Amino acid sequence: MTTPHPSSAAARAGSAMAVASMTCVQLGLAASVGLFDRVGPEGAAFLRLAWAGVILLVAVRPRLRRLSPGALPACVALGCVTAGVTMLFMAAVDRIPLGTASALEFLGPLGVAVTRSRGARLLAWPALAAVGVVLLTEPWHGGADPVGVAFALAAACCWAAYILLTQRVGDQVAGLDGLAISLTVAGVVAAVVAGPSTFGRLTPELVVVGVGLAVLLPVVPFALEMLALRRLTTASFGTLMSLEPAIALVVGLLLLHQVPGWWPVLGIAFVVAAGVGAERSGARPPAEPRYETSMESTRSA
Repeated sequence: MTTPHPSSAAARAGSAMAVASMTCVQLGLAASVGLFDRVGPEGAAFLRLAWAGVILLVAVRPRLRRLSPGALPACVALGCVTAGVTMLFMAAVDRIPLGTASALEFLGPLGVAVTRSRGARLLAWPALAAVGVVLLTEPWHGGADPVGVAFALAAACCWAAYILLTQRVGDQVAGLDGLAISLTVAGVVAAVVAGPSTFGRLTPELVVVGVGLAVLLPVVPFALEMLALRRLTTASFGTLMSLEPAIALVVGLLLLHQVPGWWPVLGIAFVVAAGVGAERSGARPPAEPRYETSMESTRSA
């Protein structure tokens, strides 16, 4: 019986974590849609991020003194883009179908995959995924809400930054300390932006619902993504995110009754093929974590 190569095992584990994360994200988004009429999309995002920050801050109890000088700014930056991608995407979903919004948002990870891929063969997977995204969005039909599309594209930019920063924080900070810090920052940013318009509409029931949504999204999926990015390259991870529009399409159909046409269904086949290809070629060389115990950080020449 042959033993799997460590890099192959890492790729499979990282891919499984990424898929589980995407599934949690889409289920959490579908569940959040029900809150739009009560607190608005920004309020729903605020509830999730604020509770996520509280939950991880209490559970992980990160120690700032253990961080290297460069780690804390990276965690803060990650928190800011996390708030951005969450709030912008919720605003997009309020205006356009979940599957379409996810496909447009995927342009961020796809951009990471294209810029970080090496060699023509690896670029084939992002290209295949791009075809799938076009089929999922069906731009030739027109009629999409331009404001919703703009929000989704802005979320795509934040998501690209989120992938790069998540890998950096995951490499520099031990355990889930970096995630706890970044989600606390995200909760503060969301409170500043959406809190004033949300506080007056909160009820005890909504507060309890917010706790459950925070666990489903973002606590569990973001933790899985950070662990996945310790095992995968950013190019592979970005291409694997091509599965998210397909997952969103299925969740939108089952939970929100958003029925897709034949072109989006064909798009699912393209993005799934791209995701499988990324999984088979996306193992990341083992990194040497720079865990922060003192001011003796090593700088590479």
